[in-house]
Amino acid sequence: YALLGGLRASAQMISYEIALGMSTVAVLLLAGNVTLSQVIAQQQQGAWFVVSLTLAFLIFMISAFAETNRAPFDLPEADSELVAGYHTEYSGMRWGLFQMAEYINLITLSGLCVTLFLGGWHGPGWDGATWAGPLWFIGKLLLLLFLFIWMRTTLPRLRYDQLMRFGW
Repeated sequence: YALLGGLRASAQMISYEIALGMSTVAVLLLAGNVTLSQVIAQQQQGAWFVVSLTLAFLIFMISAFAETNRAPFDLPEADSELVAGYHTEYSGMRWGLFQMAEYINLITLSGLCVTLFLGGWHGPGWDGATWAGPLWFIGKLLLLLFLFIWMRTTLPRLRYDQLMRFGW
């Protein structure tokens, strides 16, 4: 059962990698550069990319929910579904390391979303103070983390066939 659960989890991940990558490509094309600092500088000159690429932002966020196994895409943790590999094979600290890796992935995708769509370390009315940049970035990051946690407690879980149809 652990092997079948692992296969289902990897199929879920692959089906959302394409959408996540394509939404990132839209930002890089609009910025005209693949360097993240240049993407942020491009957003400083104009509006944040969340304004002009709203659809790409929504696709990125939905794909990020699926990539981090957050609700409604948390099928590996579903009681009614097959059990995923590490949920049956590991316990204690080994299981805790898998859970910690999921939250590190959540922080990474939130930081990438802040960088690509929300202007990075620049805020509205940013005066260029060196201490304000990290505060803006951390504030936006915490807002996205709150959104991830809030959606997990709010949305119901999808069935596996609904999830795959939604992804493709």
